[in-house]
Amino acid sequence: MDMITSTSETRGGEGKSEGKREGLDPDRLLPTSEPELSIARELYESVKDDPIISPHAHVPVEWYAQDRHFASPTELFITPDHYVTRLLHACGIPLSALGVGQKHLTSEQARNAFVLMGKHWIAFAGTPMRYWFEDSLQRVFGITTPFGPKTAGKIYDQLSEMLPLPEYSTRALALRFNMAAVSTTDDPVENLDAHDQINRDLKLPYIVMPAFRPDSYLEPARADWPDRARALGAAAGVDTSTYDGFCEAMRVRRRYFKEHGAVLSDHSHFDIAMQHLSEKKVRELYAQAYRGIISSGDAVLLRRHLLFDQATFAQEDHLTMTVHPSVYRDYDPRIRAIYGHDAGGDVPARADFTRALKPMLNAYGNNPDFHFVAFTIDETVFSRELAPLAGFYPAMYIGAPWWFLDGPESIDRYFHAVVPYAGFTKLSGFIDDTRALCSIPSRHDMNRRVTAGYIAGLVAQHRISMEDALELIKFEVDTLPRHVFKISHLKKDIKK
Repeated sequence: MDMITSTSETRGGEGKSEGKREGLDPDRLLPTSEPELSIARELYESVKDDPIISPHAHVPVEWYAQDRHFASPTELFITPDHYVTRLLHACGIPLSALGVGQKHLTSEQARNAFVLMGKHWIAFAGTPMRYWFEDSLQRVFGITTPFGPKTAGKIYDQLSEMLPLPEYSTRALALRFNMAAVSTTDDPVENLDAHDQINRDLKLPYIVMPAFRPDSYLEPARADWPDRARALGAAAGVDTSTYDGFCEAMRVRRRYFKEHGAVLSDHSHFDIAMQHLSEKKVRELYAQAYRGIISSGDAVLLRRHLLFDQATFAQEDHLTMTVHPSVYRDYDPRIRAIYGHDAGGDVPARADFTRALKPMLNAYGNNPDFHFVAFTIDETVFSRELAPLAGFYPAMYIGAPWWFLDGPESIDRYFHAVVPYAGFTKLSGFIDDTRALCSIPSRHDMNRRVTAGYIAGLVAQHRISMEDALELIKFEVDTLPRHVFKISHLKKDIKK
């Protein structure tokens, strides 16, 4: 049995009474007609209890390392989740009313925010946010009462009584979620002590992998970039006043991360273009950037070279390189000024991979030991660019749908767009990209259901056998992410 599945999740309408919808339908997200439904049920059952491998996420490492308790249901489900806050903002609710940018909420503020979400619950109909929330309410907290305007306050009070209990601490929840490996997102100068604490503890069933995220150190146009370069040097024990020193500091910190469990470097810039400048040119531009006098155009050139360097470093230390470009971040400057970064004011932009990646792929794309994963929120490039590139270059993999694309419909479109051109072996496996702890099992369960439905269609069309299908879904859930992200071992392997 699923470690967090409520006993009310049964087939044939059990758990429902007096015409009220109570409990989750066991066939949710599966195909609605036969023979696909029966096939998908069998496929889903074969993986639904498999441990979670989550190579890209944003939950703070402290939540896994320490027994912390959420102060309120709002600080569990709403405030940290920009998926939720941005849609409520679209309904006209100020982010301040949701606790965004505030370290502590009064009990009145927290309850009001939760009730506001209930009042506007119709806005979440058909969204993955609604699916994750309802799934978490039942499977984590055992609450089957339908959420909405009339019940939000009652459910808030129920959750408030439960959250202080030992079984609902952050660490206790993580233990219940059947995780094998999960990644955090970390600044290159972090000491990673908390990761070491977790990964030394063999009583914990999961490993927590830091991810090397150097974005701000590769953007010379930033006003604070010279300070960032010096901070990187201080962490590495290297003088970064020269380009060569900067490269050495990057190498040192990447090795440090790998020694402490990292399997990937993660990069998000407005464009993904990489180009290799001449030694004379890059040293000249680096000197200007370090002095804070580089022009905006030259800053872009230098950033593209520094990003190319990250691919070069990956040939040496073998970290998987993941990219997710073409996001117009902090689109609303007023929101950024008030609430800072990651307040939900980000918008997808058109992506260009074919031309942008050519210099890097021509240099390193034929190296099978180099793993390069391209994520996008511009799904027009899935079949036009990413699938053909991954279908040729051994190093290239197609990142799973994320952020604006990680709902059931988008995941299904992704499979239809990329599998015919690149096959299953050039996908990345699922990533949940979440800041909301309780959504981790819900998101992975959602993906397993949609994956089961897509593969069931191939069986029903007599394109693959059931034996192949069962192997494929296991491959997608466990083997593939472990291969792509070079997760060499899990704690369960050590215990064997």
